[in-house]
Amino acid sequence: MMQADDFGFGTQIRKSPYFDATVRWGAQGFSVYNHMYIPRDFGDPEQNFWNLVNDAILCDVAVERQVEITGPDAAKFVQMLTPRDLSKMAVGQCKYILITNAAGGILNDPILLRLAENHFWISLADSDILLWAQGVAIHSGLDVTIGEPDVSPLQLQGPKSGEIMQALFGDSIMDLKYYWLREVELDGIPLIVSRTGWSSELGYELYLRDGTQGDALWERIMAAGMPFGLKPGHTSSIRRIEGGMLSYHADADISTNPYELGFDRLVNLDMEAEFIGKAALRRIQEQGVSRKQIGLIIDCDPLKGPNTTFWTINKDGAAIGKVTSAVYSPRLEQNIALAMVDAEFANIGAVVEVVTASGPSQATVVDRPFYDPKKQIAAA
Repeated sequence: MMQADDFGFGTQIRKSPYFDATVRWGAQGFSVYNHMYIPRDFGDPEQNFWNLVNDAILCDVAVERQVEITGPDAAKFVQMLTPRDLSKMAVGQCKYILITNAAGGILNDPILLRLAENHFWISLADSDILLWAQGVAIHSGLDVTIGEPDVSPLQLQGPKSGEIMQALFGDSIMDLKYYWLREVELDGIPLIVSRTGWSSELGYELYLRDGTQGDALWERIMAAGMPFGLKPGHTSSIRRIEGGMLSYHADADISTNPYELGFDRLVNLDMEAEFIGKAALRRIQEQGVSRKQIGLIIDCDPLKGPNTTFWTINKDGAAIGKVTSAVYSPRLEQNIALAMVDAEFANIGAVVEVVTASGPSQATVVDRPFYDPKKQIAAA
């Protein structure tokens, strides 16, 4: 059995409060995300997928670091960071937002949580928004305090996650709505719980507010989940690509703008607030985009795992874009991919060539998400 010391990790990359527990429960490999180790391997990724879609998995996502924004001008400051209109965001609500720079490029696609009138958390994808926010604040003239709190989320995801939450917290947790949060305690462990997650399944995130209790929280959830088939797991590349969910640095980066991704709904150019990137995004909207994200079905033998490099997409011998995330879906029995291509080729039904790791293959442009396009499973 693996011991925590067997991995030979240094101190410059942080360990989550659940690190020892995940090793104990079978984590075999880790990646680095937001300067912290994240378990990425509990054995067979296809089995992890089936565990997720049939029962439930518990994932250490403490790497989703929180940027905490408080102070009298907190709401005004948060609105500066994002093109999404937050004017109707209630206390207790969560929203998926984009954080854009002056050129309209995406710096992060986090979940924003509003804990109180002047208290927000930005639950991050993989980039240093703590530094960005502190930098933006310096000359903003706004009265805000920005820091990283002692907060570490877990994801409990899958169709049985509601029953497990009921076993942990009682019946009252069942009326927690999709993209809302609640402050709770579990055996004296302080938590924020939200109906969110990176799986497109029914799911919850449990934000631990005391890192010393990580081990206790993990074990308590696993014990409650045993009768429901709960397994330790990792965020599923298969399921998130099926759901068309972005992985920052892969499907979007600092040079990607919201319109290229079809995220028009996350940009409000008509609101009064002067958010960062507003002028650039107005210009982009008026001019139109030169490339667009698409879905692809790749016609080749089942891929052995997710792509580890960007694959070139060709049309008539010329490069027209790249595959950003690709995987074999055992449920759809197809190789599915998210890709970025020149806008003129982003037409449903178009046939292109993808140069995969094992050679060129034909691929067809399709709608995304590939599964449950209206997100009815997660929102039910």
